[in-house]
Amino acid sequence: MTLMKKFYIETYGCQMNVYDSQLVKRILMDHGWDETQDFHQADLILVNTCAVRENAEQRVRGRLGLFKTVKRDRPTVKVGLLGCMGQRLKEQLIEEENVLDFVMGPDTYRRLPVVLDELHNGIKNKIVDVKLDKTEMYDDVLPERDDQTRVTTFVTITRGCDNMCAFCIVPFTRGRERSKDPRLIIQEIEDALKQGYKEVMLLGQNVDKYHYQDVNFARLLDMVASIDPQMRVRFLTSYPQDLKNEVLEVMAGHENIARNIHLPVQSGSNRILELMRRGYTREWYLDRIKAIREIVPDCAIGTDIIAGFCTETEEDHQQTMDLMDKVQFDYAYMFKYSERPNTYAARNLPDDVPEETKIRRLNEIIELQNRHSYQSNQRDVGKIHQVLVEKTSHRSEKQLLGRNSQGKVIIFEADKSLIGQYVDVEVYDFTQATLLGRLKK
Repeated sequence: MTLMKKFYIETYGCQMNVYDSQLVKRILMDHGWDETQDFHQADLILVNTCAVRENAEQRVRGRLGLFKTVKRDRPTVKVGLLGCMGQRLKEQLIEEENVLDFVMGPDTYRRLPVVLDELHNGIKNKIVDVKLDKTEMYDDVLPERDDQTRVTTFVTITRGCDNMCAFCIVPFTRGRERSKDPRLIIQEIEDALKQGYKEVMLLGQNVDKYHYQDVNFARLLDMVASIDPQMRVRFLTSYPQDLKNEVLEVMAGHENIARNIHLPVQSGSNRILELMRRGYTREWYLDRIKAIREIVPDCAIGTDIIAGFCTETEEDHQQTMDLMDKVQFDYAYMFKYSERPNTYAARNLPDDVPEETKIRRLNEIIELQNRHSYQSNQRDVGKIHQVLVEKTSHRSEKQLLGRNSQGKVIIFEADKSLIGQYVDVEVYDFTQATLLGRLKK
């Protein structure tokens, strides 16, 4: 093995990237490496990247510029880029960012020790290893969970995506859809419980498409929730076309399954949804919302919305606003359309909505959602919530921050010894983004 022993890793993007970084840490540690939190002390610097939006890539390029100065001072340092950005740009990244020694995609991490040996021994000077693998699930790799508070852990249950939405780059960076053996999922969660974790989040680009032999997502969710009734279970992300009533019924049958569904709509216009290749209509989406409200009435609902997609008219935009009024989402992630290379939209649809129009429409969407979030939080005043305490608040060491079953942040005064515990908190006030509460003795 190489003589280098300390690695440093930065992670950008979604929870799945956080989980992947934990896999990478485990792979390196099993080969004699130690992690450092100071990149100035590292023999190996890794950046795990996201390619979903352009601004994420620009942030990474900025960090690579910093690491270039580190490498200039210590030429033996190896710098590698992992993840979706590497999968997208491949050799181009090596050429554009001359700080990089290697680039690896999401399906090749277990080859990292081999790549490092080849670089160290001079077998190769630069390495690009981004081959997608239709079967890779890292089944035999337990992630290196490094959260000292032992609150929430992630478990990836599916990798890749087959939906091929017009705007989305994920199928090109994470490959085809596949599901992990449920027995290994259970083993991984049981391992996390032994380490003291109180909450697990099941991850996938589309968790509703989980299917391994005779186990679908509803059955898996039931199996996971049955492991320990004191362990809270979350999942991310659902897809409108695939969210079945069976899943909602499992949620209703287990108190420890979080009352929170993230159901991206992207647009309220059927014309735009068809151009986006989403596979459902506005009416279908509203039917799914109705089912959630009927079967899991205390469920918070969040969404994603894109403003200014290709050819979007003012009428299309108003239909999105109208759908938001009909649903009244508890929270939303809202973006203006940013064309991603090689997607269907980039190859076939004109990015013809003026930038100032995109910004104006996005601001209108944000303003409307802010009103809905305010009203949602207002309804929680006077209620008592079971809160899983995550950490101290950035406002004060005397305040703690936790989340209720609906995923809402609640801040309250209490001793930090309660971090990692479930407590009852009564909400007495709120802001647009946060609930304020008092600890119930």
